Amino acid sequence: MSPDLLLLLLLVLVVLLGSAVCSGIEAALLTVNPIRVHELAARERPVAGARRLAKLRQRLGRTLSALVIANNGFNIFGSLMLGGYSAWVFKQRNIGGVALPLFSVGLTILVILLGEILPKALGSRLALPVALASAPLLHWLGILFAPLVLLLERLLPAINTESELTTNEDEIRLLARLGSQKGQIEADEAAMIGKVFQLNDLTARDLMTPRVAAPTLSGNISIEAQRALLMGNNDPWWVVLGDQVDRILGVASRERLLTALLENRGLLTPVEFSEPVEYVPEMIRADRLLTGFRRDSGGVRVVVDEFGGFVGVIGAESVLAVLAGWWRKPVDPVKAGDSSTP
Repeated sequence: MSPDLLLLLLLVLVVLLGSAVCSGIEAALLTVNPIRVHELAARERPVAGARRLAKLRQRLGRTLSALVIANNGFNIFGSLMLGGYSAWVFKQRNIGGVALPLFSVGLTILVILLGEILPKALGSRLALPVALASAPLLHWLGILFAPLVLLLERLLPAINTESELTTNEDEIRLLARLGSQKGQIEADEAAMIGKVFQLNDLTARDLMTPRVAAPTLSGNISIEAQRALLMGNNDPWWVVLGDQVDRILGVASRERLLTALLENRGLLTPVEFSEPVEYVPEMIRADRLLTGFRRDSGGVRVVVDEFGGFVGVIGAESVLAVLAGWWRKPVDPVKAGDSSTP
């Protein structure tokens, strides 16, 4: 093979290889999971290239601009140079009239198939390893084309927008559901994630035991006199009431009260075994309420309305029941009656 044909073949390979590399990296950069990249970069011993890739993704517009410049340099400028050189080579052999159109069509097909479609498909399928491996190349490519990219940023300010790693409740729910469908996480784990977000939509009023059903004891009557009441209800915490409306003297655990009965101290009143009361407003969200329970080992909260009136009690188990899937929203009897009316 003559040197000019050999050089022409070599230039074709360079153009195809350059276009394929740029196209594959671009596809990998756009399809790689940013959360996965952030996780790899945040490790104590980050994966090679992860931190640099995370920085490149923060300025994704700038990185893609440099990559597109390089890609089009191979596709457009390289093709023009190949066309000119191939025309000269074929003219030397007096075959330009037939060979040049065939060469142009063949080069176009090769660029489309081997320079664009195939590398982008591979880059999308192997997004993470390709993106990590290409991070150093993208870094130096950005430095090389920095003057041109900065000029483009002045002309097109949208290129300079930073890419922030954010998500929202709907996206997390969707990811959990997709992960469950693909077998990446268990179905009960996906359901638990959804219930965690449900806590933000519920209040103490939704989960509390109303005052009419709350376990209460009189603070002025001995424990012995209220033995039957204690034995007939297994609630772990009791509200100790005074002689006035909404006067709460404290809360007492059933365990301590029963222990007092066994130790023949039943003549004492529940006040002597009670603990200080912690009040919460009825409109406090369940997630904040659960955080408050986490700071102590147990107990209950007395729920009050906007006037400070006693409206119910709530314990940590009531909030945890939502996460466990045991809680069901109460049905409004009025609405239920209306819906059943023909």
